Amino acid sequence: MKQKLFILLWYLVLPAFVFAQNGEKAKGNRVVIVVGKPMTPGDSTTVRQLFFSALREKTIENFTLATELFNQVLQTDPANDASMFELANLKKVQNDYPDAQDLLEKAVTVKPDNEWYWVALADCYEKNNDITKLENVFNELIRIDPDKPDYYFDKATVFFQEKKYDGALSVYKQLEQVTGLTDEIVAAREKIYLKQGKIDQAAADLEGMIVANPSQIKYYLLLGEVYNSNGLADKALKVLQTAEKLNPDNGQVHLALADIYRDKKSYENSFNELTLAFAAPSLEIDQKIKIVLGYLPKFPDPNAKASALELSRLLTVAHPDDSRAYALYGDMLVQNEKYKDAKACYKKSVELNGQVYEVQEQLIRLELGENQLDEALKDGENALSLFPNQAWLNYLVGVAWQQKKDYKKALGYIKNATTLETQDKELLSQGFSSLGDCYHSLDDNQKSDEAYEKSLSYNPNNAYTLNNYAYYLSVRGTSLDKAAEMSKQSNELQPNTASFEDTYAWILFKQKKYADARLWMEKALAHDKDHSAIQTEHYGDILFYLGDSNAAVQNWKKAKEYGGGSPVLERKINEKKYIE
Repeated sequence: MKQKLFILLWYLVLPAFVFAQNGEKAKGNRVVIVVGKPMTPGDSTTVRQLFFSALREKTIENFTLATELFNQVLQTDPANDASMFELANLKKVQNDYPDAQDLLEKAVTVKPDNEWYWVALADCYEKNNDITKLENVFNELIRIDPDKPDYYFDKATVFFQEKKYDGALSVYKQLEQVTGLTDEIVAAREKIYLKQGKIDQAAADLEGMIVANPSQIKYYLLLGEVYNSNGLADKALKVLQTAEKLNPDNGQVHLALADIYRDKKSYENSFNELTLAFAAPSLEIDQKIKIVLGYLPKFPDPNAKASALELSRLLTVAHPDDSRAYALYGDMLVQNEKYKDAKACYKKSVELNGQVYEVQEQLIRLELGENQLDEALKDGENALSLFPNQAWLNYLVGVAWQQKKDYKKALGYIKNATTLETQDKELLSQGFSSLGDCYHSLDDNQKSDEAYEKSLSYNPNNAYTLNNYAYYLSVRGTSLDKAAEMSKQSNELQPNTASFEDTYAWILFKQKKYADARLWMEKALAHDKDHSAIQTEHYGDILFYLGDSNAAVQNWKKAKEYGGGSPVLERKINEKKYIE
């Protein structure tokens, strides 16, 4: 008994050395030595208190103090693996992976059976690009938990990255003993075989899966991909045609066939297969949307536009309850200038899901474009209840009220738009331009001019602002030289626009440049498709000052036929002279 007690006491007074158990087995791994020391009961209590205090500080994210406390633990107990692990995690938070790696290498030395230590160490090796050491880590993890497939896959991936393809195949063979042959193993081995140029071996694996599971279409698809991606399109076609017979409604098979036919430049067959794929509800809509969007770079080619239109239509048939189908179909209808049908699609999309702002905005733009003001206001107010801070939405609703000639309501919405947006110069220029129009209609010329000036400060080439500002100055008979300069600029920016040409002609008329005014008014009439009563009346005014009173009266009468009905026009006709 005395001899045993003496040996125990002798052991306690010596420092403890712990060696890495498997460090010398793996190439490139260094031997790690952790030196411990005897612990008194007081030391143990101190370590415990420091450790839990450190954990508490870590929890409240006081990482500096937590680090200091964990280091104090290691000063008292150099072999405290838990503190090494916690310190390593704190180092990772600071992106200090080299120091974290050193700590974890010591931790796994002290506790070689702790799975989480090895997992954390693997992360460090990966982050530090120390790939050669990963093989040993996954050997240890497989030793600790031999039934976990992830560790085999990770080890095989290391071999693959090091181009040790046979080693990776050997690991998958090991894994097959654990799990049986799975799709994941087949796919992983196929990737290796293709890297090795062993196409026949990759195909043989998949053919074996087809024999064992003849109704599983996924294996036909994988085999078809192996053949097609390696220049064996005819073999791929044969495999996929077999799959099509087994399951004619499988969208993925039709997509794969479409790819092969496209590669063979058989475009009609390719598109036919695409339509069959799009008609399949089982094929995910996200994949279909991506295909349709792939046509956009080919626009404005009419064939591309027609194809995208038909495929997006099929989306609404296969996915009638998905708002995205109708939104995309609406977009393609707009691209094909079928605005009425597009509007119906956007309405349906909003009914199914009103939370997509872009669809709401596009719907209101179309309604405004078709002058459906009541619908634009109804849908616009509904959209604003969901998206009150969208500047463009406020602007569009304001424009609808402006076109209904309720200028005070229009001002409220358009002011909101210019307040909500500070960066979008297009919106700001258009918004202040509309404010200028509204203020003019409310006879507030000062605010109107200020708004137009603000609009031009954001976009000096806003043709509509230049035209409207110039016209209203001419109507008031003020700043005619400035008005002429702006009007000329608007015509240069947007030539052959009847209303812009009419403005310039009218300014020239006000400047008593009647011959020039006649030239520009005749341009306006030539480009006028709507038989404008105002432009025709203006032409009569110009002709009168050029001495052709008969032609002037004829044009005034024609203006009346086109809808002009002002008392001044009646007096011009009756008195056969120009009246201001």
